[in-house]
Amino acid sequence: MIRFLTIGLVLAFSVLQAGDPVEYVGGNSCKMCHKSVEKGNMHALWSETAHATALATLNSDNALKYAKERGLETAPSESGECLVCHTTGYGQGGYELLSAEFIADEANKRAVKKNKNLENVTCEACHGPGKGYKSKKTMTGIFDGTIEADSVGLITPTEETCRGCHNEKSPGFKEFNYEERLATIAHPYPEGMRP
Repeated sequence: MIRFLTIGLVLAFSVLQAGDPVEYVGGNSCKMCHKSVEKGNMHALWSETAHATALATLNSDNALKYAKERGLETAPSESGECLVCHTTGYGQGGYELLSAEFIADEANKRAVKKNKNLENVTCEACHGPGKGYKSKKTMTGIFDGTIEADSVGLITPTEETCRGCHNEKSPGFKEFNYEERLATIAHPYPEGMRP
């Protein structure tokens, strides 16, 4: 009994030390505020990029060829090695492969819907898990300077962020020119909207 209590205390202490768990909210949470033309039409701009269809590319002939060459035992669309860069937050509390039992469980309908919104390379893949900054009040605080973006988990992506996936480990890697690639995914706020 003492052994189990000790293990329980160690686990509880570990959770307290780790702080708040990372929580992804899914791209539709972002879309609610970032779809209007007045705010830059960001969601529509994103939907025209390769990031918006990243998961589907794992079913392509090239992806299947790469998987075979690398000796993957599962399809690319079911391999963590591929999903980590073709979905949002895989292996970090975000997108996950759903079992038939999980999907069939009536209590998990909300989780299944959220998971669907983490398919592909969505907002949170580049800007960080959104639970801490998704509210309008928080975003207003960031814009007016009363809240530091990084204090609530909002990341300003850098070249290093992109190179987390766009690197030599990727089987389809081609030379990565950050400035050129950034231009293909640009979704800026309208002039005068940012502080």
